[in-house]
Amino acid sequence: MSTSTDPLHGKTLEMILTELVDFYGWKDLGQIIKINCFNSDPSIKSSLTFLRKTGWARKKVEDLYVRSIGQK
Repeated sequence: MSTSTDPLHGKTLEMILTELVDFYGWKDLGQIIKINCFNSDPSIKSSLTFLRKTGWARKKVEDLYVRSIGQK
């Protein structure tokens, strides 16, 4: 049985986003990753819709997660 060293392994985008919002809050998250869905009336649902359609934004979210939370 091998154990994945990928911090994103087994994490859904919703889990990642929820942890980032809990960790940073919407305001700080919107400062770090400057996308409208984090700065204008943010919600998990609307952000997930945007991130699922926008590869570059999803990558930024995943990279931030790995840097800030995934390594703890």
